[in-house]
Amino acid sequence: MTASQLATALHDGRPVFGTLIVSPSPRWPDTVKGCGLDFVFIDTEHIALDREQLSWMCQTYTALGLPPIVRIPSPDPYTATMVLDGGAAGIIAPYVESAAQVQALRGAVKVRPLKGRKLDAILNGGTCEPELQTYMDAGAQNRLLIVNIESVPAIAALDEIIAVPGLDAVLIGPHDLTCSLGIPEQYDHPDFLAACETIFSKARAAGIGAGIHFWGSVEQHARFLKLGANMLIHSADISLFQKHLRLELAAVKQAAGLNASPAETSTVTI
Repeated sequence: MTASQLATALHDGRPVFGTLIVSPSPRWPDTVKGCGLDFVFIDTEHIALDREQLSWMCQTYTALGLPPIVRIPSPDPYTATMVLDGGAAGIIAPYVESAAQVQALRGAVKVRPLKGRKLDAILNGGTCEPELQTYMDAGAQNRLLIVNIESVPAIAALDEIIAVPGLDAVLIGPHDLTCSLGIPEQYDHPDFLAACETIFSKARAAGIGAGIHFWGSVEQHARFLKLGANMLIHSADISLFQKHLRLELAAVKQAAGLNASPAETSTVTI
């Protein structure tokens, strides 16, 4: 899948699946490519990845047909530009709460390579030369703009946020959203599920993708899809490693008669 194909699927409402990649190991892409993913999610908000590592990861996953979507540390257009220059297929901006933030990111992602006063004029409704517009439109098809919706103020501003031209999807950050709702980590709570359904339904009605990054059970993932999500980021390499290593070690110890205690079910939250 290419970045353009991923964007088209999001806008068409077709389901797409990814996972969070933490490890920069050169052996990892070859393993990941056969897992049935449509894209990969690389996080630089919470994970310590330097610019060179990130660029190598982006270039490699792109070559394997897995568009790398990178979450930047803050909703900063200059950081977004830097990540795209390194090879990202798109960006996810964390904790966005206003349409103004999305407009600034739109300038970095969709109105490249304009800067300065000319960029400001375009973002304020101005027009540019036809040849330049055609050039920018062609490039914008290959760069995705996604924002995290993970707070009560973001939900209150959602109508204005999703009205910004060029937005490809919104992505729920469930941990931060439950905290903002005052129900930390209660992912089965009716208030959290109602918030998810509101976000999904408004995004889909606006013709953009609606997603969530989640690490829970298969049943929980299926529930989000039924509520309207069409972009599902399942768990993370580090979480999956932790989960299966714990389970398999416990099974080995039990088979050897070592009376291993049952494996815990906690996981790494990112």
